[in-house]
Amino acid sequence: MRGGPPLGTASVPGQDGGTLQVGCELAGRKPRLPRDPFSIRALTTNAQAGPSWLAERAAILPVMKIQSEQPHLGLHTHTGDRSTRPVGPDVEIVIPVFQEEATLVANVTRLQTYLVASFPFSFRVTIADNASTDRTWEIAQHLEATIPEVRAVHLVAKGRGRALQQVWSGSDATVVAYMDVDLSTDLAALLPLVAPLISGHSDVAIGSRLSRSSRVTRGTKREVISRCYNFILRTTLSTRFSDAQCGFKAIRADRARELLPFVEDTGWFFDTELLVIAERSGLRIHEVPVDWVDDRDSRVDIVSTAVADLKGIARLGRALATGRLPLASLSSSRAAEAVVNSPPRLVAQLARFAAVGVVSTVAYLLIFLVLRAIIPALPANAFALLVTALANTAANRRMTFGVRGRSHRLRHQAQGLFVFFVGLLTTSLSLVLLGALEPATSRTWEIAVLVSANITATVLRFLLFRAWIFRQPSTPSANPTQLATRTTS
Repeated sequence: MRGGPPLGTASVPGQDGGTLQVGCELAGRKPRLPRDPFSIRALTTNAQAGPSWLAERAAILPVMKIQSEQPHLGLHTHTGDRSTRPVGPDVEIVIPVFQEEATLVANVTRLQTYLVASFPFSFRVTIADNASTDRTWEIAQHLEATIPEVRAVHLVAKGRGRALQQVWSGSDATVVAYMDVDLSTDLAALLPLVAPLISGHSDVAIGSRLSRSSRVTRGTKREVISRCYNFILRTTLSTRFSDAQCGFKAIRADRARELLPFVEDTGWFFDTELLVIAERSGLRIHEVPVDWVDDRDSRVDIVSTAVADLKGIARLGRALATGRLPLASLSSSRAAEAVVNSPPRLVAQLARFAAVGVVSTVAYLLIFLVLRAIIPALPANAFALLVTALANTAANRRMTFGVRGRSHRLRHQAQGLFVFFVGLLTTSLSLVLLGALEPATSRTWEIAVLVSANITATVLRFLLFRAWIFRQPSTPSANPTQLATRTTS
């Protein structure tokens, strides 16, 4: 390698109007510094021919040497009045760990080596120890002491969500992310994950193992459980993202600080709850297909985790239905509100309407059978239909047609009662007709006729709901910002 003059410094414009002191070895000429002082590629591209300034990568040692008092805790800008203000890294990657003494050194070292060689943004790797009782915390402290870009945080209680809450809330990075310590996800997906967040294009980014272009190696049981879980999310909470559980996510730090106070779960459901709140708040979620290999040594209890997730879905569903979550305050613009209130597509509407209808029909039949044992068929039918109609209207208002809040709720229920009377008339006429044709009819025939009449009433109910009660008024064409915000990558 050629020798060169001593390390020099040059002042370049900072992102906040100050200046950055950039150190570089000047091999015979001063390089043309890029507009973006954080872009390594821009530096090397703008440096044209010269006395071996680009002959070897080592001709700039380093390409950018930002003066820092604590390299692994962030960068420092130097303003014109020589006052200093700490500036965090572009990305902070959190690795929650529990009892990982056997793999921690190898996997953190592998991640750090990859980031130094291939990642164009400044970074920090934070090991969040979730109350491990083995040597995990001791090893994490050793890694912090020996690798400048690594720091370690210890928690006295377990919970992946708790670890992410603590580290993300206090982060000074632009983007916060996390990945599983087993590095099951190919690290090549990290740059596509965080780049849209750093550029400002998106607010949240997730890795997806369920995308068509993903390449996943895992057992059948985990594959089925994952797909069933995400199907339940789509049908119960009307989610649009494809994979809630992949341990490979990132979010803009400012968005994280807005959402984290409303995320209650401290365990495995943390990811899902954060994503649902983000989506309902109108934030843009970017998905990255990943290459993923299952960790056969995983100690996650699938059964207990699945039960906890189902409880989390029920809790979150209640919070959304009752308006306990302040989604309106989280929506920062009319464009965001448009996403929250935008009507789902027809196919999605039909699917959710059918799911609500199945539950309503089962409830209706159970109530009818209980009442039929003590009262005649017509009043039993009327009461069962009234109870399920009220619940059906509320569920479809929220889940099928995306209407939230208390505005016009009573009017919608009143209109729903009109639809109920149409259904009552349809089913009652079917019973009257059955009695006229076959006075001594059996209970089985009564139920069969009622099911057929309910199917007819259900089709009519959907048409009236969509075209009348929850009809979306025509609006002027959305501006480009609104159109862009409606897209979920």
